[in-house]
Amino acid sequence: MELTDFDCNQFIAILQEELVPALGCTEPIAIAYAGAHARTLLGKIPDRVCIKSSGNIIKNVKSVTVPNSGNMKGIPAAAAIGIIGGNPDKGLEVLADITEADIARTKEFLEKIPCKVSLLDTVASLHFIVEVFAGADSASVEIIHQHTNIVRTTKNGKDVLSVPFDPTSANAALTDRSGLSVKKILEFADTIDLDRVRPILERQIDYNTRIAQEGLEHRYGINAGANLLKAAEAERAVTVKIRAQAAAAAGSDARMSGCTLPVVTNSGSGNQGLTASLPVIVFAEEKKLPHDKLLRGLLVSNLIAIHQKTRIGRLSAYCGAVSAACGSGAAVTYLSGGSYEQVCETITNTLAVVSGIVCDGAKPSCASKIASSVDAALNAHYLAMQNRVFEPGEGIVKGDIEKTIAGVGSVAADGMRETDKVILRIMVDDD
Repeated sequence: MELTDFDCNQFIAILQEELVPALGCTEPIAIAYAGAHARTLLGKIPDRVCIKSSGNIIKNVKSVTVPNSGNMKGIPAAAAIGIIGGNPDKGLEVLADITEADIARTKEFLEKIPCKVSLLDTVASLHFIVEVFAGADSASVEIIHQHTNIVRTTKNGKDVLSVPFDPTSANAALTDRSGLSVKKILEFADTIDLDRVRPILERQIDYNTRIAQEGLEHRYGINAGANLLKAAEAERAVTVKIRAQAAAAAGSDARMSGCTLPVVTNSGSGNQGLTASLPVIVFAEEKKLPHDKLLRGLLVSNLIAIHQKTRIGRLSAYCGAVSAACGSGAAVTYLSGGSYEQVCETITNTLAVVSGIVCDGAKPSCASKIASSVDAALNAHYLAMQNRVFEPGEGIVKGDIEKTIAGVGSVAADGMRETDKVILRIMVDDD
């Protein structure tokens, strides 16, 4: 099946939709974004706040630092700082303009104002409602499926905005992805006029490289990326694989621990945006590839990551770094002159090894999961370049790459629902 002009336009729309800037972890940022919108609707600072949230949002906000918050963590902190100083017009960069005065006011607000968090009865993994009250006045903002996808707002009990939505259809509000396939993605990367996608990709290179460098040079979390590189330097064993792992992990180190630099996301996740881009950037730099070739590699990486995540959904018990690392490994094979078959083999080899990594929320250890996923993806690349691939019938591996991707998506989206619930129960149990 050949790539059509319609496919090209769809793929560009998907990239525009998914490769967007975000300041900090996208789940607390989404809470802050809703809080800022709710305050605007209310027209004043509330005297009571209620946040009703799906379990996956609770899981992903619990342990991560809210950026520009003075190192505060948790859903109440995210909602409060959005309410106090957030700019809803900036989307996932809602906290970009927070001041020290805003942080002080937020801490005072949290000491005095009740902020209740409860579990929302929903089948959607990404779904929450922020309600604010001031005397007899009230306002609410409801978001589902995507981090800034507002489907309902109210003021004093009356709808201001109401968009019909299906809680079971996570991709309904997104550009149609049914045309995505590994074969079409490679053809798109080979043939697209780069000027049509250059601004999107240049921003990803700029933002994600800067935060990776920040993570390598300064103390964030346990400095998984910097320490990986330091250990290799001590053994005089710094390879392109180590540098790729370290860069991606360092970006996550910084992002998970409150760095105020923005990242460009992939599939709603900054960590996945880092993982899909930085190993490709490091490899192209190491091999001194032309810049335009790097851009084509990033098209492969980003779209293959998105292709996998379309079936899985934004949030699940499946670690999204695996999907993103699959993309970067496939892009390295592509940049190395690998064939379509070898790109497919890279994806297969990666999924056969690390598709069992679970997501237990956003937190500093995400950096090490990223390093492990990139390590597996680059090992998969080396195997594929020697035409070595795990055979159909070995576990979840199928004879067709699209069936393998669909099978892993089914495991992540359907098979791990109960796993997700168990992980959440463990995380919220203080014993």
